[in-house]
Amino acid sequence: MVTATISFKPKQTVKRLLSSLPDRAREVIIYRYGLGKDVKRMTLDSIGKVYGITRERVRQIENYALNQIRKSEEYTDEKAVFTEIEALLHSLGGIVVEDDFLGHVSKDKSLQNHVFFLLVVGEPFRKFKEDNDFRHRWHVNEELAKKVEEALKKLYGSLTNQDLLPESEMISKLLSHLEDVSEKYKNQEVVKRWLGLSKAIGKNALGDWGVSNSSNVKTKGMRDYAFLVIRKHGSPIHFRDVAKQITTMFNKKAHVATTHNELIKDPRFVLVGRGLYALAEWGYAPGIVRDVIAHVIEKNGPLTKEEIVDKVLKERYVKENTIIVNLQNPKYFHRDKDGKYAVMGVK
Repeated sequence: MVTATISFKPKQTVKRLLSSLPDRAREVIIYRYGLGKDVKRMTLDSIGKVYGITRERVRQIENYALNQIRKSEEYTDEKAVFTEIEALLHSLGGIVVEDDFLGHVSKDKSLQNHVFFLLVVGEPFRKFKEDNDFRHRWHVNEELAKKVEEALKKLYGSLTNQDLLPESEMISKLLSHLEDVSEKYKNQEVVKRWLGLSKAIGKNALGDWGVSNSSNVKTKGMRDYAFLVIRKHGSPIHFRDVAKQITTMFNKKAHVATTHNELIKDPRFVLVGRGLYALAEWGYAPGIVRDVIAHVIEKNGPLTKEEIVDKVLKERYVKENTIIVNLQNPKYFHRDKDGKYAVMGVK
């Protein structure tokens, strides 16, 4: 991630703001927000143990400290800093995932803590806490934030667990629910950032988007990796190559025999030739060559040998003779007086 360029120095800004506080209130804020040498943010309980006071008393001190800072001359003197942060939030979409915003400003945890404190104490900024649908996020325009979240809920409602869309298509789908949002926000980077707000929508390791808890996004094993490999390949592929691609694309050691075994067991995959697998969602009929012949005849009615061979070759990568040998098995198929083949028991 490319970090944003900011003109102010967060640590110096925070130091000036904290100078307006009494000693203990300043120490509580430093502990609470990880503004000292230890970047770990302490809980109310932990800070209470340091001073021998209750967590509620710590909370009162924290709230007092934040209010005192907002009323101080030092806060007024730092107006340009808060204006700059506000402008940055707007440039990133007006509503941004907390971790993404902090990571955008700096990769240094200590600096991130200082910027986080500025968000907390800054009056223009509002936080929505993490819930079932969304991550922790900050905004500077509640109306915009609500519109974006409502659009994300509609987008999620339109998806099935099988859907897996390229990023550009997912961005377009979200934009279709955001017609009354200012044009200045309607660029790919901003909309992609908005997609990241949702806990229900996610991106897999190959950059495609779908329902976050679906196997297409939350890959759990070789079958899921194989599905993504074959889908990305876009046409039937040999199981040996599937294993190689899993190792290359996901950095997961895939044994050839194990991969083949998993492909056989999963109805998402169809064996269409010697070791060649395709996805069932592409329309390939399941089963061996005999089953495919039966499926073709049942779908189209009695057919000539040539017609059957032509249609089966679209379903299976086999030799014509293999189809003809299966077709001539009287246990399963019979030839009528017109020279066309039908399934035994079906006239």
